[in-house]
Amino acid sequence: MKKNICQNLFVMIILIGICSGRIVAQLPITELPPHPRLLLLRGEETSISQSVSSGEIWKKVHQTICSWSDSLLLRKPVERIMTGKRLHGPARECLLRVCYLSYTWRMTGEKKYFKRAEQEMLAAASFTDWNPEHFLDVAEFTLALAIGYDWLYDNLSEMSRAAIREAIIKKGLEPSLISDYTKWLSRPDNWNQVCNTGMTYGALAVWESAPDLARQIINRAIDKISLPMKSYDPDGVYNEGYGYWGYGTTFNVLFLSTMEKLFPSGFGLSGYGGFYKTAGYLSHMSGTSGLAFNYSDNISARELHPALLWFAKRLNDSSVLWDEKELIEEGLKGHSVFLPFLMIWGAGTDLSAISGPDKKMWTGKGKTPIALMRTSWTDPNAIFVGIKGGTCMVGHSHMDIGSFVMDANGVRWAMDFGMENYNSIESAGINLWSSRQESQRWQVFMYNNYAHNTLTVNNRLQLVDGAAPLTGFSQAKNFMNATFDLTPVYRNDLAQAHRGIAIVNESYVAVVDELTNLSHESTVRWTLLTSAEVNITGTNTAELEKDGKKLIIRVLEPAIGEMKTWTTTSSKSYEAKNTGTTLTGFEVRLSPGEKKTLKVLLIPENATGKVTNNIKSLKKWN
Repeated sequence: MKKNICQNLFVMIILIGICSGRIVAQLPITELPPHPRLLLLRGEETSISQSVSSGEIWKKVHQTICSWSDSLLLRKPVERIMTGKRLHGPARECLLRVCYLSYTWRMTGEKKYFKRAEQEMLAAASFTDWNPEHFLDVAEFTLALAIGYDWLYDNLSEMSRAAIREAIIKKGLEPSLISDYTKWLSRPDNWNQVCNTGMTYGALAVWESAPDLARQIINRAIDKISLPMKSYDPDGVYNEGYGYWGYGTTFNVLFLSTMEKLFPSGFGLSGYGGFYKTAGYLSHMSGTSGLAFNYSDNISARELHPALLWFAKRLNDSSVLWDEKELIEEGLKGHSVFLPFLMIWGAGTDLSAISGPDKKMWTGKGKTPIALMRTSWTDPNAIFVGIKGGTCMVGHSHMDIGSFVMDANGVRWAMDFGMENYNSIESAGINLWSSRQESQRWQVFMYNNYAHNTLTVNNRLQLVDGAAPLTGFSQAKNFMNATFDLTPVYRNDLAQAHRGIAIVNESYVAVVDELTNLSHESTVRWTLLTSAEVNITGTNTAELEKDGKKLIIRVLEPAIGEMKTWTTTSSKSYEAKNTGTTLTGFEVRLSPGEKKTLKVLLIPENATGKVTNNIKSLKKWN
């Protein structure tokens, strides 16, 4: 059946109401187009082949997928081996293998890839279950088998079809209807995106055999996936950070990409404006050191994000691919499970014609307000600063309100630890997933404010029910800056706490805190986490050295007794050792009701002759 006939057949959507502001849709259809119907329709291989033939980068990506598929031919199928409470490793490996092998089969027609993909799917189908207690595992297994079943359908034996189809239904779709396993339906985060996408792909794959069940699953997904899509409002910030953007948003795009090919109406999901702005957020999140701003549970290593290719076409804005292009050209480090999707969403894109974004600053409000600024998109020695406000109550958050990272001369000077090893912490009996003030989560060193580039007042934790807004910003070339009101997370200790950070004259960084104490004495600790060697050079200065480069920390206000360093090594055996890192900074005392300003300059060695001490009060910044 031709694509346009299919679209005419399914264009009709019946809206039956509005539920909590979300569209509730029904699919009044009895059939779907023939297989393959998921993501890469029949005949769409041609546009990929044209890209491979005409572009060296696309040729390189294609060859990488094919080479990796070759390496899979002699491996044992994935086994059901749990890590703690998770089966996520095998699920992710199964998804990677099936996607790579199925893509290579469709592009080359070589039977060896088909047979190996079939073997992988049958092995996963034979598992006792896909660990529904951790439903992300179920979602990824279901997605893997759905794609393989759909893409290989015409050549699978009826016996293989039956085994794979039954596994999708019994181990994937049916467990998603059991309330004990479906708390993700009400979550506005990556769990919702990943699980609804996996279930939808499974439902679409087996539609002919279980149309009523499939319709129920798909209708539910259209309704519920609007929750995380709305969470990008108003500006596109992904609350869970850089790496989880790559997880949740990619699955969300997988959902939209297939659904819009089958149902051109899009079910009204294109109306979530913040979601379509999020490409700007992600494209500004990489620093000039080559590391990402890894707030919350994220690592700093940059990752390939094929979903940006989908956004670039949707927005008609190739500048969001500036960092993506570089990652591809660097040699496709690692083997992203999403690499075949890069070929599908990127076909026809001329990567050689991409230039950097017009703006050097990006800001976003919402539950995790953020400001990202840099002095250049092309100068490897440029300065980059990322700073966040927000709350500790969103998924994967740390007590890092007011924390920042800073790059200059290709070095990350102010860093963030990012994520701990979940399994190690959980194996010690720690409840890692409660965000209450008294939660054990905040006793994990890497997760609390003691280990971040922010303030600690009276040696106490930030308040989890506080939310620090972005209060202003300016893109002025000589004083690019952003300000945040941190008072809500320190309100038991301070009457006011405002933080501003600025890149001054495109040469150095100023961090300013304006504090007003309550009616008691307080001690405020200012800290910066670094992997550089720290040398205390005076009562108000320290020198950081790394990779043959230097940066000066200079405290302009107040007069302090001494610069200090603190260990980052935890005494707990289940926590990371954090070798090669140091906390440096200072402490100041505030009398009852006292107002005090902290002004700190971060000066790259090539900017020492350009520094002025005339940093204005925050109310004059923006």
